[in-house]
Amino acid sequence: MGEGDGMDMKVVVDPWFEGKELRHFVRGHMHLSSSLWKKMKWNGKILINGRQVFNARTALHAGDEITLIWSEENDILPVNIPLDIVYEDPWLLIVNKGPHMIIHPTAKSTQETLVNAVAWYFKEKGEDAGIHPVYRLDRNTTGLVVVAKSANVQYDLSKSHDSIFREYLALVGGEIVMGDEAKNIIGEPIGRKPDSIVEWMVRPDGKPAWTEYMVLAHSWKTSLVRVHLLTGRTHQIRVHFSHMHHPLLGDDLYGGSIKLIQRQALHAYNVEFLHPVTGEKMKFTAPVPDDMKSLITNIWPDLDISKL
Repeated sequence: MGEGDGMDMKVVVDPWFEGKELRHFVRGHMHLSSSLWKKMKWNGKILINGRQVFNARTALHAGDEITLIWSEENDILPVNIPLDIVYEDPWLLIVNKGPHMIIHPTAKSTQETLVNAVAWYFKEKGEDAGIHPVYRLDRNTTGLVVVAKSANVQYDLSKSHDSIFREYLALVGGEIVMGDEAKNIIGEPIGRKPDSIVEWMVRPDGKPAWTEYMVLAHSWKTSLVRVHLLTGRTHQIRVHFSHMHHPLLGDDLYGGSIKLIQRQALHAYNVEFLHPVTGEKMKFTAPVPDDMKSLITNIWPDLDISKL
């Protein structure tokens, strides 16, 4: 879908959202990103049963047809930053992100981001495409990021957390010894930490959060775990393992030691999903980055990293 192409999306309101506000339906049920929601409000059109509405607080009724219409324009500043591209087709771009890079600009002065790098890549190719990361990784988390080239494709891949299967590798402090079960689940709600604009914490009134993990190797100081996100809360893996008193190595924000590595030892190494256009089963793996690889081989020299 080209940069200047018109886009539209239609969905029918189910009974669960009877009486709920339009803004909550669009952000919650349709899973539109905050940036796309802002674009819709200021540069697009929102129709309910064919009539344009302007009030985001409009109450909805079961059976209402919501139509979102916008222009797929890309106003992201291109910046020449190298990208490690794992896969590309007319609808998707998959990048292996390195450390020290955020996904989106956090301010107008922030330009060293993944979307800026993708904008440069598209410019050099002469390709007009949208730039819609399907999910985010923290600045110092490495690994696979799926970028949709249109908001429709982003929506198809993000409308349910189950749309994409994501696994991470993490090095955590201390020894986690599993029992007979192959996997374990951390199920603690997560919310913002009071008086902090950065930190999150386990708190009873937080949003439900579920993290599945398997211990791949352990010593008395460190454990290597494979993690599957069952929900997608901010800092979820970091918060959950810190709550277990096993903070990620290098994650000083949540109590992790920085003696062995200077960033949180977290790598998004496996992504699986059904292609939203072709229906093909897609699976991608990103190699373990050098800093984590060095730690793993030093602690467990007999462990075959290629088979993780």
